[in-house]
Amino acid sequence: MDRRQFLSAFSAGALAASLDRYAFAQTAPQSDYKALVCLFLYGGNDGNNMIIPAENAGYNAYASVRGAATGINLAQNTLLPFKVGNMRESLGLHPNMTGLHSIAQAGKLAVLANVGPLIAPTTKAEYLAYQKRPDNLFSHSDQQAQWQSGISNEASRLGWGGRLADVIAPMNGGSAFPVTTSVAGSTLYVTGNQQSPLTIPSSGTFGLNGFGTSASQQARLTALNQLLALDKQHALSKVASDQTQQAIALANSVNPIITNASSPMTTLFTTQGNGLAAQLLQVAKLIEARATIGLKRQIFFVSIGGFDTHTTQLQVQGDLLTLVSSAMKSFYDATVQLGVANNVTTFTLSDFGRTFKAAAGSVAGSDHAWGNHHLIMGGAVDGGLYGKMPVHQLGGPDDVSNEGRWLPAASVDQYAATLASWFGVEDAKLAQVAPNLGAFATKNLGFLNA
Repeated sequence: MDRRQFLSAFSAGALAASLDRYAFAQTAPQSDYKALVCLFLYGGNDGNNMIIPAENAGYNAYASVRGAATGINLAQNTLLPFKVGNMRESLGLHPNMTGLHSIAQAGKLAVLANVGPLIAPTTKAEYLAYQKRPDNLFSHSDQQAQWQSGISNEASRLGWGGRLADVIAPMNGGSAFPVTTSVAGSTLYVTGNQQSPLTIPSSGTFGLNGFGTSASQQARLTALNQLLALDKQHALSKVASDQTQQAIALANSVNPIITNASSPMTTLFTTQGNGLAAQLLQVAKLIEARATIGLKRQIFFVSIGGFDTHTTQLQVQGDLLTLVSSAMKSFYDATVQLGVANNVTTFTLSDFGRTFKAAAGSVAGSDHAWGNHHLIMGGAVDGGLYGKMPVHQLGGPDDVSNEGRWLPAASVDQYAATLASWFGVEDAKLAQVAPNLGAFATKNLGFLNA
């Protein structure tokens, strides 16, 4: 990468400390280590086909709208049923999610049903009267921003993962290593006010090219350092030079971790044709190196796209969920092997749900909607159903249209606050992570134990 690209991965907020602070602690207290891994499903994953009522009454309600003729029906006998924890009836995972099925049966996968951006608890009548509506519902870019920022009635330059990093940073003892790491480029979710993310590639080396161990490359590095030492009396030049030096130092520490081909994590992931697995492998390697890095709290962001399934949904979503399930299962196995399964929680986000009614015409797809079902995975998860499954009826009590656009029963604010509480944020500071949390009576949705 060139100098501009390299610098874009780092900002002054995360790298303001002096260079010697990148000599990472060797003996960080690991009993208190926790990590959150956000998996964003770009395009709007159809939760209605990822989680389906598996028992006859619930499935028949599903099939009465999504019958075989729609082209987006999943047959009842293909579902992967599970019933754990607080569940009164079995739910069925999408048939391609075999990897996650075993985790669900073990009670380490929770379903958060019908969650979405909300300004406040909202009734269907209020929505139809144009009250309490989040801005620009059903828009990809706006809803991605609202899911990642936790702000539904105005634009935000901060993500709730970044705000969480700001609050939790003191637990890391002043370490200059960034709290947040994205393996999916620069995103709103991990952007904080004081904390800024480290952005790493899902494969290959990380750092400036051409500064290896040969005599000519070392001479080039010496010349670069001499250049960076010039003009320090000018504020802008000093900031630019300091950031470059600090970025080089951080890259020199991170690169050996993420390029370690001998890591036992490598054998757990099938990354061929699965970019998400490649991203989660990098996360696993960084968690493997947690004692060297010396952080007690880390937040990661990974993503996979392609979920805007207006057409040929069964094939497209099925292929994508195969990749998601395989990658998440490999990652869970990695946390078990590392002995941190109880310390790492992975959770999904997406633009929005999709209409329960199939898209018009013979296109075998679905359209943009609102409330959606999401998955939370980890050893600290209390498996079961949280939130509330919608009534599967077009125009019914949970449908704000006549096409199956579910009015969310739980908010992004509550979702974020539940994860933040488990992460160690005290109740008095939860509003710093989810500023609109006070609008909701229930602050913790209960899918995680301490």
